[in-house]
Amino acid sequence: MHSAPDTMRCMTSSHAQAGAGPRIAPDDLLTLLAVARLGKYTAAAHSLGINHTTVSRRIASLEKAVGERVLAQAPEGWELTAHGRRLLPAAEAVETALASVAAPVPRTGQEGRRLAGTVRIAAPEAFVAAYAMPALSRLQRNHAGLQVEVLTATQRARRYRSGMDIEVVVGRPDTRHSTAHYLRTYSLGLYASPGYLQRHGRPETAEDLADRRLIFYPEHSLEVDSLLGAVEQLPETAGYFRSNSVAAQLQAARLGVGVGLLPAFAAEADDSLVRVLPEFDRELEYWASVRPEALRSPVVEHVLAALR
Repeated sequence: MHSAPDTMRCMTSSHAQAGAGPRIAPDDLLTLLAVARLGKYTAAAHSLGINHTTVSRRIASLEKAVGERVLAQAPEGWELTAHGRRLLPAAEAVETALASVAAPVPRTGQEGRRLAGTVRIAAPEAFVAAYAMPALSRLQRNHAGLQVEVLTATQRARRYRSGMDIEVVVGRPDTRHSTAHYLRTYSLGLYASPGYLQRHGRPETAEDLADRRLIFYPEHSLEVDSLLGAVEQLPETAGYFRSNSVAAQLQAARLGVGVGLLPAFAAEADDSLVRVLPEFDRELEYWASVRPEALRSPVVEHVLAALR
């Protein structure tokens, strides 16, 4: 196997020998790879530890070297051109070579491939707490070079690229230039504290909720059709407590603010909450939306496998 410097010299010298003009700089290839995966110059700059201007300059330098456009702007963000796609294997070879040099040497008895790099994930708060954190913590314990950034957000898969490697959403995503990966099924149920039920009585039918306060997401900020569909199955209530934080919703239900429409996996792990109207059960799914370019990264591939 070539060392990282040897690999870079091979790539740049072969281009020069072909008489195709300026040599391709390895940094320019790595920048192309970051933009291809994240779709935004700003996100690529953050991932590489440089500024937006440097990203623009490196892409311009690469396009000058190859004599072709390597990126094209689209509504969803920057996309690779056909020539840009042909450069991906070379860019990935540079990344792999550098990772092999930078990765920590395994201690005696440790086996398996060392993962190195940063993965950026956007996912609902409840999913992160219950499922993502156990999986990600195991990976990071085993791979010192793996870095993770998590943004908590409950939303549909974004039409426009967000600078994330993996977006976990509620409901199957339908977006261009991304692949959909089923993660797991869960359900929403109605929960309240014992104290609340003693004061207000236990609802026997969905209609009994009409004079209660409902705990759920803010309607104006919720764009997930399946979540909106869940609340539409209930009568209009006399009041509400709304938050985009599931942790805040759970706390509101514990404190007797009202009846919470909550993820069953989170509420049933809480001894201070009781399920009411168990026949009301709204089944939903978590899916991951991932761009094909991001899945070419072994780090992203391993993290997605862990989330599944």
